[in-house]
Amino acid sequence: MHTVDFRTDLIDAFDALPGDGPIVMLNLLRFREHADYAGHPQEPARTGREAYRHYIGLAMPIVEKANGRIAQMGAQIATLIAPGDERWDDFLLLEYPTRKPFIEAMRCEAYRKVSHHRTAALLDSRLIAFQSGSTSFLPPP
Repeated sequence: MHTVDFRTDLIDAFDALPGDGPIVMLNLLRFREHADYAGHPQEPARTGREAYRHYIGLAMPIVEKANGRIAQMGAQIATLIAPGDERWDDFLLLEYPTRKPFIEAMRCEAYRKVSHHRTAALLDSRLIAFQSGSTSFLPPP
């Protein structure tokens, strides 16, 4: 199943989690060949990568205002452990000091105005939140 857009129920559940601390947001991205701007005919024709590049340019000031930053990014070169048909074009790791500023940024009007570029750009995606600095397999330092 292809998933691209935020689901309000999942954002609400994320917001309701107990505690708070640094988070890392793992974005797995698969781009469309041609961006799908259905409903936004004023947008010029772009590839999926071009539309995502445009989206990042508009979204990063919102991320930075929420004290978020790009921690790492890159292009997939191989799949070593995954279902045979699973592939991603790029990944993006964003760090935030806590989940609250991330949630507020995703709910703000400025973000809603630019999010259609993300939707147009992506064929499939995953956004997975991790608590930074914690694991379930190592004891605390």
